Amino acid sequence: MTAPAVTVVAMNAAHIDALMPYERTMFGTEAWTAGGYRSELADTKRRHYLVAQGEQGELLGWAGVMVIADSAEILTVGVVPSARRRGIARQLLDGLLAEARWRGAVEAFLEVRVDNQAAQSLYVREGFAQVGVRPGYYDGGRVDAVVMRREL
Repeated sequence: MTAPAVTVVAMNAAHIDALMPYERTMFGTEAWTAGGYRSELADTKRRHYLVAQGEQGELLGWAGVMVIADSAEILTVGVVPSARRRGIARQLLDGLLAEARWRGAVEAFLEVRVDNQAAQSLYVREGFAQVGVRPGYYDGGRVDAVVMRREL
Protein backbone atom coordinates (compact mmCIF):
# COMPACT_ATOMS: atom_id res chain seq x y z
CA MET A 1 0.00 0.00 0.00
CA THR A 2 1.39 3.41 -0.94
CA ALA A 3 1.26 6.48 1.26
CA PRO A 4 -1.37 9.07 0.35
CA ALA A 5 -0.09 11.83 -1.92
CA VAL A 6 1.05 15.09 -0.37
CA THR A 7 1.18 18.31 -2.36
CA VAL A 8 3.11 21.36 -1.16
CA VAL A 9 1.76 24.71 -2.39
CA ALA A 10 2.12 28.37 -1.52
CA MET A 11 -0.07 29.37 1.40
CA ASN A 12 -2.88 31.81 0.70
CA ALA A 13 -5.43 33.54 2.90
CA ALA A 14 -7.94 30.71 2.42
CA HIS A 15 -5.60 28.32 4.25
CA ILE A 16 -5.58 30.41 7.43
CA ASP A 17 -9.04 29.31 8.61
CA ALA A 18 -8.06 25.67 8.10
CA LEU A 19 -4.85 25.93 10.11
CA MET A 20 -6.06 28.05 13.03
CA PRO A 21 -7.70 25.25 15.09
CA TYR A 22 -4.45 23.27 14.84
CA GLU A 23 -2.31 26.33 15.56
CA ARG A 24 -3.99 26.86 18.92
CA THR A 25 -3.91 23.18 19.86
CA MET A 26 -0.33 22.53 18.77
CA PHE A 27 1.42 25.75 19.83
CA GLY A 28 -0.55 26.81 22.91
CA THR A 29 0.82 30.06 24.32
CA GLU A 30 3.02 30.46 21.23
CA ALA A 31 0.08 30.23 18.78
CA TRP A 32 -0.14 32.91 16.14
CA THR A 33 -3.40 34.70 15.38
CA ALA A 34 -5.24 34.68 12.07
CA GLY A 35 -4.43 38.39 11.78
CA GLY A 36 -0.78 37.60 12.36
CA TYR A 37 -0.81 35.08 9.52
CA ARG A 38 -2.54 37.58 7.24
CA SER A 39 0.18 40.13 8.00
CA GLU A 40 2.86 37.54 7.32
CA LEU A 41 1.32 36.62 3.96
CA ALA A 42 1.11 40.30 3.00
CA ASP A 43 4.90 40.67 3.29
CA THR A 44 5.80 38.86 0.08
CA LYS A 45 9.12 40.71 -0.18
CA ARG A 46 10.65 39.01 2.87
CA ARG A 47 8.36 36.12 3.79
CA HIS A 48 7.15 32.94 2.13
CA TYR A 49 4.68 30.37 3.49
CA LEU A 50 3.82 26.88 2.30
CA VAL A 51 1.08 24.38 3.11
CA ALA A 52 1.03 20.62 2.65
CA GLN A 53 -2.27 19.21 1.45
CA GLY A 54 -3.60 15.68 1.16
CA GLU A 55 -5.30 14.09 -1.83
CA GLN A 56 -8.63 15.71 -0.98
CA GLY A 57 -7.08 19.14 -0.41
CA GLU A 58 -7.13 18.74 3.38
CA LEU A 59 -4.52 20.65 5.37
CA LEU A 60 -1.67 18.45 6.61
CA GLY A 61 0.91 21.07 7.59
CA TRP A 62 2.30 24.55 7.07
CA ALA A 63 5.57 26.41 7.37
CA GLY A 64 7.10 29.83 6.80
CA VAL A 65 10.44 31.51 6.23
CA MET A 66 11.71 35.08 6.36
CA VAL A 67 14.69 36.13 4.27
CA ILE A 68 16.57 39.34 4.96
CA ALA A 69 19.73 40.00 2.94
CA ASP A 70 21.62 36.68 2.85
CA SER A 71 20.09 35.14 5.98
CA ALA A 72 16.90 33.09 6.33
CA GLU A 73 14.93 32.35 9.45
CA ILE A 74 12.48 29.46 9.60
CA LEU A 75 9.53 31.05 11.40
CA THR A 76 7.16 28.14 11.90
CA VAL A 77 6.70 24.50 10.96
CA GLY A 78 3.57 22.62 11.95
CA VAL A 79 2.15 19.24 10.95
CA VAL A 80 -1.31 18.21 12.07
CA PRO A 81 -1.08 15.36 14.59
CA SER A 82 -2.82 12.78 12.39
CA ALA A 83 -0.33 13.42 9.55
CA ARG A 84 2.92 13.20 11.52
CA ARG A 85 5.74 10.76 10.81
CA ARG A 86 5.08 10.86 7.05
CA GLY A 87 7.92 13.20 6.02
CA ILE A 88 5.66 16.24 5.68
CA ALA A 89 7.75 18.51 7.90
CA ARG A 90 10.82 17.59 5.84
CA GLN A 91 8.98 18.39 2.59
CA LEU A 92 7.90 21.77 3.95
CA LEU A 93 11.39 22.53 5.27
CA ASP A 94 12.96 21.56 1.94
CA GLY A 95 10.56 23.92 0.15
CA LEU A 96 11.38 26.78 2.50
CA LEU A 97 15.13 26.26 2.14
CA ALA A 98 14.84 26.16 -1.66
CA GLU A 99 12.90 29.44 -1.56
CA ALA A 100 15.50 30.96 0.77
CA ARG A 101 18.33 29.98 -1.61
CA TRP A 102 16.36 31.40 -4.55
CA ARG A 103 16.03 34.68 -2.62
CA GLY A 104 19.80 34.80 -2.05
CA ALA A 105 20.17 33.40 1.46
CA VAL A 106 23.41 31.57 2.23
CA GLU A 107 22.45 30.45 5.75
CA ALA A 108 19.30 29.54 7.66
CA PHE A 109 18.47 29.77 11.35
CA LEU A 110 15.62 28.51 13.49
CA GLU A 111 14.59 28.17 17.10
CA VAL A 112 13.07 25.01 18.50
CA ARG A 113 11.87 24.15 21.99
CA VAL A 114 14.56 22.42 24.01
CA ASP A 115 11.98 19.73 24.91
CA ASN A 116 10.99 19.02 21.28
CA GLN A 117 13.37 16.18 20.50
CA ALA A 118 11.47 15.03 17.41
CA ALA A 119 11.85 18.42 15.72
CA GLN A 120 15.48 18.74 16.77
CA SER A 121 16.23 15.32 15.28
CA LEU A 122 14.59 16.33 11.99
CA TYR A 123 16.60 19.53 11.84
CA VAL A 124 19.88 17.70 12.53
CA ARG A 125 19.07 15.22 9.75
CA GLU A 126 18.46 18.20 7.47
CA GLY A 127 21.90 19.68 8.19
CA PHE A 128 21.19 22.07 11.05
CA ALA A 129 23.52 22.25 14.05
CA GLN A 130 22.98 23.83 17.44
CA VAL A 131 24.67 27.22 17.75
CA GLY A 132 23.15 28.49 20.97
CA VAL A 133 20.33 28.55 23.50
CA ARG A 134 17.83 31.30 24.21
CA PRO A 135 16.81 31.00 27.85
CA GLY A 136 13.10 31.34 28.56
CA TYR A 137 12.19 31.89 24.90
CA TYR A 138 8.98 29.83 24.96
CA ASP A 139 5.95 29.35 27.18
CA GLY A 140 6.10 32.62 29.05
CA GLY A 141 9.76 32.22 29.97
CA ARG A 142 9.50 28.62 31.18
CA VAL A 143 11.10 26.77 28.23
CA ASP A 144 14.42 27.46 26.53
CA ALA A 145 14.92 27.53 22.77
CA VAL A 146 17.73 25.75 20.97
CA VAL A 147 19.06 27.97 18.17
CA MET A 148 20.12 26.01 15.10
CA ARG A 149 21.88 27.01 11.87
CA ARG A 150 22.84 25.51 8.54
CA GLU A 151 24.54 26.75 5.41
CA LEU A 152 22.50 26.78 2.22
